[in-house]
Amino acid sequence: MRQIHVPFIADFEELDLDTALELEGAAFQVDQVNWPSDYPYAPFCAGRIARTEDSLLVDFRVSGLDLRALNTEDNGSQWEDSCVEVFLENPDGSEYYNFEVNPLGKVLAAKGAGRENRIRRPAEEMEEIIRTAQFEGPQEFDGGIWNWRVTVIIPFGLVGIDPENLPEKVRANFYKCGDKTAHPHFVSWNPVGTPAPDFHRPEFFGELILR
Repeated sequence: MRQIHVPFIADFEELDLDTALELEGAAFQVDQVNWPSDYPYAPFCAGRIARTEDSLLVDFRVSGLDLRALNTEDNGSQWEDSCVEVFLENPDGSEYYNFEVNPLGKVLAAKGAGRENRIRRPAEEMEEIIRTAQFEGPQEFDGGIWNWRVTVIIPFGLVGIDPENLPEKVRANFYKCGDKTAHPHFVSWNPVGTPAPDFHRPEFFGELILR
């Protein structure tokens, strides 16, 4: 099981976000090709993670073929686009939360105990999720190498964590996918041991050490 010790950024308000994450964030890589026979392609995906007193900061940087960004509103089918994902389990294990972000910074956010009957977040909660996004690449969207970046700030209150009483650790996984890109792929941070792609499997989450 992979672990990340998530650093606390005490001077977050004094530094710009990029500088804070670069100097103080913990690096991670989304590099586990769990189904190499069917989905061998793995774009480069890495990032940094940190926390403030009340939020989790996750920064993804991606380089690879294709760029699909057709979901222009929150709570769409972001997983069909070029997509990076943060899955976090409630500390009591009752449910888990998924945040799926495309290159436009549009987020699918939902919660539930399993894959079925997930509850998508209402508009007022979506507004609490701060996200920035940027991309660059060739003129044609269906070819060439694209470089893109997404940073998402998730309030602890949206993932069942009391910021005044942080748990020692939470279980989580990070993913890079693109179900309907020209080169479909399903890559994870912590390995997923299922016979076919399935990211909704908390038993394969790694650990984020918060304190």
